[in-house]
Amino acid sequence: MATKRWLLGRDVLIPLGVLGVIVSVDALLPPRVVVTGAFAVAAIVASATTTARRTAIVAVAATVLAAASAFWNHNLATVEWWVRLAVTVSIGALSVILAKVRVRREHALRHMTAIAEAVQRALLPAVPSSIGSLGVAARYVSATNEALVGGDLYEVTETSHGVRMILGDARGKGLDAVQMAATVLAAFRRAAATEPTLTALTTDLDNVVSAVAGDEDFVTAVLAEFHDDSTVSLVNCGHHPPLLLTDGDESRLVDTGEPEPPLGLHPAPTPVTCKLPEGARLLYYTDGLVEARDREGAFFPLADSAPALRTGSLGAALDNLLGELVDHTGYRTDDDMALLLIERQSIRGDTT
Repeated sequence: MATKRWLLGRDVLIPLGVLGVIVSVDALLPPRVVVTGAFAVAAIVASATTTARRTAIVAVAATVLAAASAFWNHNLATVEWWVRLAVTVSIGALSVILAKVRVRREHALRHMTAIAEAVQRALLPAVPSSIGSLGVAARYVSATNEALVGGDLYEVTETSHGVRMILGDARGKGLDAVQMAATVLAAFRRAAATEPTLTALTTDLDNVVSAVAGDEDFVTAVLAEFHDDSTVSLVNCGHHPPLLLTDGDESRLVDTGEPEPPLGLHPAPTPVTCKLPEGARLLYYTDGLVEARDREGAFFPLADSAPALRTGSLGAALDNLLGELVDHTGYRTDDDMALLLIERQSIRGDTT
């Protein structure tokens, strides 16, 4: 059974089909036109699509047929026949080596992808579906299918000062951005429970980023503090303002005050407080969403997608938004993105 699995795999059918077509063409052509040397193309195709063992099978088949071609080309044991046979053998052997290298790299990539997924889960654990009177949903989307780790970050936590939240984006990509994101999240989880105000929390995070950042490193972020009186206070450090969606067709970007520099560049923000009525939703996002472009270079129209965020569960609303993003970009994304959708839900005894 094991032999059949690696011998009869579907991925070997394409190179064998290619070999069959080339052999047929060679047999149908007049003897003066010989394409035997092209038999090795099947082994090259196999090296890109299947395992080294199956590539070897295709290479052996190509070699045997190259030798047998002497019967219809009438050139057995001629110099031309020996040269074409040697070329087929050489390319077949090279194809097997290439297949081995490709398979090893694919195994290593899968291993690294599994590690990346584990790191991402540790860095951005699943947020609860509700905290107090707030419903919460989050999504993280990588710019590539091979790696799920980037510098985007988010966290929501309940404190004695209210529910506090951060969503941000560490400058750059790769391990440096991941390390910076992890540092900011660790600092937020500590300081959110102890710092009395959003301003103090922001200063604490800025000090942490400044202590570990390089000359050109920074973290854009928006912080929020949700209160029981149906208000939310916001601090924006060089980030995109959240999108507020209320009953009806109204949607607007929240005014987060005077622009402030990112964390690591010493912002001095003044929190802005706004009303968040029952049923209202706030979308927080990183620039991977609004800077996504279609084939003509047009940015993703977030305002036009507001209806997708108003209905259904919070998770379904984010999935609908991502579906519209895919339609806009044609499955191409150039940057990671983090999304948080928060809704103020009714609680028993709430009369606001």
